[in-house]
Amino acid sequence: MPGTVHHLDPVRPLEHLEPAHHDHPMRVVTNEMARGAEFGGEQAAAVQALFDSMADGWHAHDVPERLVALEDVFERVDLPDGVLVELGAGTGIGTKVISRFRPVHAAVDLSAGMLAQAPAGLAPWTRADASRLPLADDSVDVLVLLNMLLFPAEVDRVLADAGAIVWVNTVGEATPIHLSAEAVVEALPGQWVAEASRAGSGTWCVARRAPQPS
Repeated sequence: MPGTVHHLDPVRPLEHLEPAHHDHPMRVVTNEMARGAEFGGEQAAAVQALFDSMADGWHAHDVPERLVALEDVFERVDLPDGVLVELGAGTGIGTKVISRFRPVHAAVDLSAGMLAQAPAGLAPWTRADASRLPLADDSVDVLVLLNMLLFPAEVDRVLADAGAIVWVNTVGEATPIHLSAEAVVEALPGQWVAEASRAGSGTWCVARRAPQPS
């Protein structure tokens, strides 16, 4: 449903890249999932196989300049204390950044190939389908999604009432798996408010449930 997004002025230098085309295969999947489409069967297998096939060379994405948006959000936003779970953790490139600020209680990815490349001891690595998380209702205080598909109903289910969703696209609109801050809050069930900004080549937003009238 529509929500409110407050855009903060950037505090770091910006780098603008050409947007990914709207018919990029992963952009199509991203938009479908945000609209609540079912994820499973052949589609889930195809996404898993795609990322498994890229795992050995994924270290090339470990570029500090591409992670400044993730750093920016943790430096600028007062996030809830408690349990933090990263979805779409891959080989742990973002996990390394997050763990500089606070512990990661679970780093989740669908791709066994990606998780096989993740450094031991950085976080509890968990292979799972993020549309069907092995997590209890209302059990997570902060969910971090870095270049990750958004499954609105499942995110809403596991996030605590006062929790926050951190959504980061490392190369902004050029990220194949990209949603604007407005698209994120519109996709989520119920009423949400978000703050958003840009840093380097990336974009970020932090979404929370809107306060209920007393």
